[in-house]
Amino acid sequence: MASRMLVTITRGPEDPDRVTVAFVMANAALSLERRVVVLLSSEGVRLGVQRVLDAVAEPGLPPLAELVRTFLEGGGEIWACTPCVEKRRLGDVLLPEIRKVGAVAAMEFVLDDGVALSF
Repeated sequence: MASRMLVTITRGPEDPDRVTVAFVMANAALSLERRVVVLLSSEGVRLGVQRVLDAVAEPGLPPLAELVRTFLEGGGEIWACTPCVEKRRLGDVLLPEIRKVGAVAAMEFVLDDGVALSF
């Protein structure tokens, strides 16, 4: 069984259902005592901005900001694609808990006994 899970989110606040379910899955993996990283890529990097998180809520599911807080408090990590962040000029407004990474870091994480989901 894989000991690591990478959950890649390529959508942003325009798709609240998909991004919320991604964090539900990430939190579920944490509850199984796995190392879990959420990678924000493409438009997903916008979710690394607090005011954006606060505005995302899908009916019937917990607010995204609450899921992210639970994920981080549970030991989850959030990474953001460096070129994606730079393209959108979000480097100065990302949550401080978010680590900017390149493709190699993400691939090393998965290739070393990991599994990946993509949303």
